[in-house]
Amino acid sequence: TSPTLRSYHKLLWSKSLPSGDLFDLRDDKPGYYLYHSSALGDFSLGSDAITHSYKNQIKKKWLTTQIPKEVQELFDHGSTIGAYLVFPNNQVDRKHTINQARGVLRLIDDRFDLTLECIRRFYANETSPLAETLKRYEAFFQLFEAFDGYIQFFLLDDLVDEQGAVRFYLPFDDFQSPPQFRDANDYHVYKSSVESFIN
Repeated sequence: TSPTLRSYHKLLWSKSLPSGDLFDLRDDKPGYYLYHSSALGDFSLGSDAITHSYKNQIKKKWLTTQIPKEVQELFDHGSTIGAYLVFPNNQVDRKHTINQARGVLRLIDDRFDLTLECIRRFYANETSPLAETLKRYEAFFQLFEAFDGYIQFFLLDDLVDEQGAVRFYLPFDDFQSPPQFRDANDYHVYKSSVESFIN
């Protein structure tokens, strides 16, 4: 509902793709948040928060009620443009969009570092918890040609290392189990990493 956020997205992501083609976004098409139509294809995009304080997640109340100040700080940091991205928001075959899937899948738990690892694996033709969902939006990801192109286009360089591997907010177990905070210290480590990325 924020016209400011939508204008920021339009300004940030209306630019040249790795191919040199312009990915210009429109915000004047009724029923669409942002829209691109050209020889490249038709793309409907929506805004999504890519950082999460878990302030309002009931299952994490046992933790967030212990450290309300830190949780609120991360929530506030996450209310800036550095904590938002665009994804295709059209449903395909009435199945989950990317935003929906990463929010409901227990192995992702709305973590963007884990989402980004799924995107990396998509470009590498490797399996992941989001593989089926990402495949439905293959045309969108092809715009960026490769994982490195996606990273550079969306200014995500700080979330990968020199070799192009994802920098995880917390230790990563290769999607063997749902990500969890063991205690307040885990949350502090996570918060520090997320805020560093937003900044």
